[in-house]
Parts: sequence; structure tokens; C-alpha cells
Amino acid sequence: MNALIAYSINENNFVLSPERTIFWEKQNTLIIADLHIGRQAHPRKKGKAVPKNYYKEDIQRLFTQILYTKAGQLIIVGDLSLSRKDQEMEIFKRWRNDFSSLTIRLVNGNQDILHHNRYDEMNITSCDQFVLDNFSFCHNPEDIKINTTVNNPYTFSGHVHPGIQIKGMGRGSIPFPCFYFKNSYAMLPAFSRFKGISKVDPEKGENVFAIVDNGLLQVQ
Repeated sequence: MNALIAYSINENNFVLSPERTIFWEKQNTLIIADLHIGRQAHPRKKGKAVPKNYYKEDIQRLFTQILYTKAGQLIIVGDLSLSRKDQEMEIFKRWRNDFSSLTIRLVNGNQDILHHNRYDEMNITSCDQFVLDNFSFCHNPEDIKINTTVNNPYTFSGHVHPGIQIKGMGRGSIPFPCFYFKNSYAMLPAFSRFKGISKVDPEKGENVFAIVDNGLLQVQ
């Protein structure tokens, strides 16, 4: 089990964290996917009991990761927010003001429904697909497009919330969120802990790092 794992792609060094982040050393950039602001509000509206501290814990984790890595840029690979008007979004806005020098880029996800003026207010640049160096960022892996201006780009994606089954000492197995690296793109775990996972079945040659407790475990 490792607290952090170094991972190389296209001669670039990345650092994986069990806090569900990737730090891109060359670009001094922190990468996350599926923050899901407002996720907690939706079940509450339907009468389901959901702890209100989940989102605050997510923001605290993000705050800590930015301070730890000293990142100058944050790339959110989709699904920043789920609500047009929500108390959790106001918390994020105040948090954003505390990091006014941080560049934030949002790669639009299927649930990013805010008007572009709201992003402008928070100094967030949004786009459907983002390319930097020889890497690209696209929320849904099914929407990945080959950019002819980049030779063999490697893409970071979200949306799927990948998870891997790990067999226990008995007959059963337990699912854990994971980083899933395929040959041409990666699926990032949902940054928000208040989200289910979708089981992935990696093929030979692909790498998977499970997030187990407070560590990372390479399972393939």
C-alpha cells in the first residue's frame, strides 16, 4: 500500500493520491473529476437522509491537496455542479475567492448546467474539451475525439466513476474506487466520496490503482 504513486505517461510525471487527485508535475497542475457540487441536495429534496458534512469534507480535501502540491492550476474533468442555485455552490464560490490566483479550467460534463455567467463570476474557464501539451481532457470517454493538432494525445476522462473488485480472504469481494489507465486514455475516480462506482474490467497491459482506506494499491 502506498500513500502516493508516481506514474509516467508520454514522458510526463504524474503523482496519484488516495485523495482522488492527480498532480501533473511539468504543468504544476492538479487534476480531478466529478466534484458533484449539489449532489447532496438532490437526495435531501426526495426525503432521503444524507449527512450534510460530505461536501464540506470534499472541499477540505481539495483545499489540502492544492496547498500540499502548490498547484498553480486546477483542471476539473467534468461535473463540477448539479444545481443552478444551491448552498453548496455558494460555499464553493467563497472557497474560490480564497484561491483567486489559482487557474481553474472546467471541461464541461453532462451535469454542468450553470450559465456561463456563473463560471465567469468565479473566474472559471469552461470548454467541452481541453488540450494541453500532448494531453487532452474530456469528461465522457465515449466523447473523446482525436485532435489533429496533437500527435497521439493521451486523454484524461471522468464520468464513469471507475471501481475495481478486490477479493477478500473469504469468498466475497469488495469494490473500491480506482484510477484506470488504458492505452490511450485514463478514467479518473469521482472526487466526491458521495458517489457510487461502476465496475471496470481491465484488459492485459492496462494499469489499475485501487483507493483502499488511505492508500493506493496497484491491482493490475
